[in-house]
Amino acid sequence: MTVDLRDGLLLGMGNPLLDISANVDKNFLKKYGLHSNNAILAEEKHKPMYDELIELYKAEFIAGGSVQNTMRVAQWFLEKPRITTYMGCVGKDKYSKILEDKARADGLNVRYQYTEKEPTGTCAVLITGNERSLCANLAAATCFSLSHIEEPENKRLIESAEYIYVSSFFLTVSPETIQAVAQRVHGTNKMFTMNLSAPFLCEHYKEQMLAALPYVDILFGNETEADAFAKANDFQTRDRKEIALKLSRMKKMNEKRKRIVVITQGADNIIVVKDDVVTEVPAIKLPQEKVVDTNGAGDAFVGGFLAQLIQGRNIEVCVKCGIWAATQIVQRSGCTYEGKPDFTP
Repeated sequence: MTVDLRDGLLLGMGNPLLDISANVDKNFLKKYGLHSNNAILAEEKHKPMYDELIELYKAEFIAGGSVQNTMRVAQWFLEKPRITTYMGCVGKDKYSKILEDKARADGLNVRYQYTEKEPTGTCAVLITGNERSLCANLAAATCFSLSHIEEPENKRLIESAEYIYVSSFFLTVSPETIQAVAQRVHGTNKMFTMNLSAPFLCEHYKEQMLAALPYVDILFGNETEADAFAKANDFQTRDRKEIALKLSRMKKMNEKRKRIVVITQGADNIIVVKDDVVTEVPAIKLPQEKVVDTNGAGDAFVGGFLAQLIQGRNIEVCVKCGIWAATQIVQRSGCTYEGKPDFTP
């Protein structure tokens, strides 16, 4: 099946963050009250840290944020720029310029909304040996507004996209945008895809998630997110295959096709539900010494999956590509890659 890999085929919407990655010592973590192998949201006391990393620690900049990572990985596989469009909110500052340059260099058609209310969201990635500590300051990412998707060029890009991907992290920022885009897509037979993204979202943003779910054609999640969703929605089962099946059978607006559910479980089998049938696809188990950083593995999985999906490949190939992508990413620091992908179905 040949598919026209045209500009704007895949649209992603999420929270853009500039990852500022640096090797630091334990004293640096102590100074800012941070711990290894932990992830937190920045408080006031952490704000000076970002400039310090840049000025004193030869920090590396990586375009980050969950959906932006996924779009970057998809572009890596597609090897042709601007097939993906990405929307999210950033500040009018030096960080957004770096973020945009990095994302464009990776092939994304970046359509940021700019705000003067907050600085661009950043995530400090502090590496101490093989351990890392993350400290995210969402800032401008939380300022995304519905008006952005009403701008003529953005409206056109949404209308021309055949595949749309959002993270549930975006439910914390602009659930009304997710609703508006999902409703536009409904009735056109376009593919609306979404990620559960984090256990706390399944609990604390349950209402917003349940409002978006009827529009979702493909739902992604990992084991802890699936468990949290089942608990929050009283599924009365801990069997993940059963949870995935129930997720696939929840109310769906477009009844022409059934919802596909894909649940990753780290190094364990990936659970896939398609047309009421549950299958398992084995993950690739890497030796422990090859695993550098598991951050971004889930984002990379979806990036590999979507890169095959928009080329018309079957779900099994999509899943295998997702596994391959995640395996590459965990062997590097951050959601980064190099060379040409040599994935073969």
